[in-house]
Amino acid sequence: MRHRKSGRKLGRTWEHRKAMMRNMARSLVEHERIRTTEPKAKELKILADKLVSLAKENSLHARRQAYAVLGSHSSVQKLFDVIGPRFQGVSGGYTRVVKFALPRPGDCAPMALIEFSVGAPASAA
Repeated sequence: MRHRKSGRKLGRTWEHRKAMMRNMARSLVEHERIRTTEPKAKELKILADKLVSLAKENSLHARRQAYAVLGSHSSVQKLFDVIGPRFQGVSGGYTRVVKFALPRPGDCAPMALIEFSVGAPASAA
């Protein structure tokens, strides 16, 4: 039985999946949008939203937790100084996954774009 075992396996071992998600999270923070397959983007969305929640706290402990995932001082600095303040008034939904109409030419895998949302919504005044 597979009870309480959340997350997609993506056809990889646990170590490979962990390394791939860390690399993709670092690329997403660095470039603010990346193109990948749809299942990978949906899994990355979970991790990226948790990182933005850490960035909104902006404490030393949160920076160390983000560094444990990202492994790059420049990525952590950008996450906390640029991306975190952008979502200060927002309570969730920091990333979005946009599906492409055409699949990948080689293996027909469904492709998607994952990016950070625009940030705080405009006031209605």
